Amino acid sequence: MLRFTSVLLELVLLALAPSSLSAQDKFVVFGGYSYLRPPVTVAEEIVTCVGPVFCPPPSIPSFVTNRQNLNGWELSATYRFLPFLGIAADFSGHYGSAISGYPSRAHQYTYLFGPEISLPSRVSPFAHVLFGGTHQSVIPGSFAIPVSGTYTAIASSTDSAFATSFGAGIDLKLVPHLWIRPIQLDYLITRLGSNTQNQARVSAGVVFHF
Repeated sequence: MLRFTSVLLELVLLALAPSSLSAQDKFVVFGGYSYLRPPVTVAEEIVTCVGPVFCPPPSIPSFVTNRQNLNGWELSATYRFLPFLGIAADFSGHYGSAISGYPSRAHQYTYLFGPEISLPSRVSPFAHVLFGGTHQSVIPGSFAIPVSGTYTAIASSTDSAFATSFGAGIDLKLVPHLWIRPIQLDYLITRLGSNTQNQARVSAGVVFHF
């Protein structure tokens, strides 16, 4: 009888353990550093000034695209309705120079949502497919304008478009509720300027489980 009671108690504990773990891991929140290398398109205008007063209108802008190194942040929250399957909301912002060697700034934001699968263990790999939008802006910097002569100016611009991300990463458990994400890699596809841009996003940070 004692043996039967012991076995029954063990079975009850095993049955309750997954639900307890699932309840603690319903919400997964990530925040950390993120790196993006997107193609940034700038509109260059040639301006010719004659003397300190007369500067005719700039020429028709020419568009130049170059890849830039942008640094920023990423935040995401995942609701797991099953231990291995959930819905993620992902937001990121990246900042840097719009064109190398010229005073200018580029900002790019993403807003993405989609399914995420993961392996619920102390070493937890995951993968997701996210859909949403992106917004990129180019802001000219200030510089000394020559009294006379020809110089190149950058026009400010903004653009928003559809975005898709295919990504994967790994989480490592430190203590209850606190994990670390050493790496997350995303293949980000955007449609800025009616063209397709392919870019890599790399992130790392801390993860909280609730």
